[in-house]
Amino acid sequence: MWTLEKARAVHDAPFNNLLFLAQTVHRQNFEPNKVQLSRLLSIKTGGCPEDCGYCSQSAHHETGLKASKLIEVRRVIAEATKARDAGATRYCMGAAWRNPKTRDMDAVVAMVEGVKALGMETCMTLGMLDLEQTARLKQAGLDYYNHNIDTSERYYSEIIGTRSFADRLETLELVRQSGIKVCCGGIVGMGEEPVDRIDMLVTLANLPEHPESVPINMLIPIAGTPLAEAKPIEPIEFVRVIALARIMMPKSHVRLSAGRIAMTDEMQALCFFAGANSIFVGDTLLTANNPGEDKDSLLFRRLGIEPMELEAQ
Repeated sequence: MWTLEKARAVHDAPFNNLLFLAQTVHRQNFEPNKVQLSRLLSIKTGGCPEDCGYCSQSAHHETGLKASKLIEVRRVIAEATKARDAGATRYCMGAAWRNPKTRDMDAVVAMVEGVKALGMETCMTLGMLDLEQTARLKQAGLDYYNHNIDTSERYYSEIIGTRSFADRLETLELVRQSGIKVCCGGIVGMGEEPVDRIDMLVTLANLPEHPESVPINMLIPIAGTPLAEAKPIEPIEFVRVIALARIMMPKSHVRLSAGRIAMTDEMQALCFFAGANSIFVGDTLLTANNPGEDKDSLLFRRLGIEPMELEAQ
């Protein structure tokens, strides 16, 4: 059981000591020069009724993003096929919903089944779920469900007013009980204090089981959102969060998610050394820019990193 005080002591250690510990833990649990590649597709963009202060897809914010309908299943399968052929082993599908509607579940299930048939791991993020929806997704073969807690419980209400921190935890518990793996992390650089980043990781590390994937996003400020003018997090402070996540959740995949477009190669290299071993590939993440495959491949060659192969199902 992690306490805030214990986690803070690790986080605040001299930087070299922190990185050495994180790399040691990483090597005890993973191959140090392998990184898992995921691809993310927005299957329904914009018009979300939630008011998340960071999000371009919220109907509460004037970001110029037009709402779209749920895309066709065959298009999802075609995009997933391209992603697989480019080296991605996990395909993640995200919809800008508060929760899925009954009328959309047949299509969502067909997407999971279709991507699974390609030999890829499947992941979805659809907002809050109920028991029946969770059971249907499990039956369809969904491997991972992404539902981030975003930040600490203390700071949460500063960012989101339409859904509580407890709501997030309830969905995570439903997912876990169904047997679907949990993908859960947060966003840093939203005006929070360092203690909020630490406390977010304490919440995740103290769940009944650690999330199998822990995405750490660096805020991409988007014009028209309440956080458009948020001050960026310092690179070394971001690396500290990655290192702490690796130490507190030794067997989880720690993913560099949104914000890599603003990271130097050197910053990403430090993140990999600190225990990050998963990234999203492709030119976009939902609606945000992301480094393209060519840039990632070049960085991997420079660092001697290879894509992680899909584990036997």
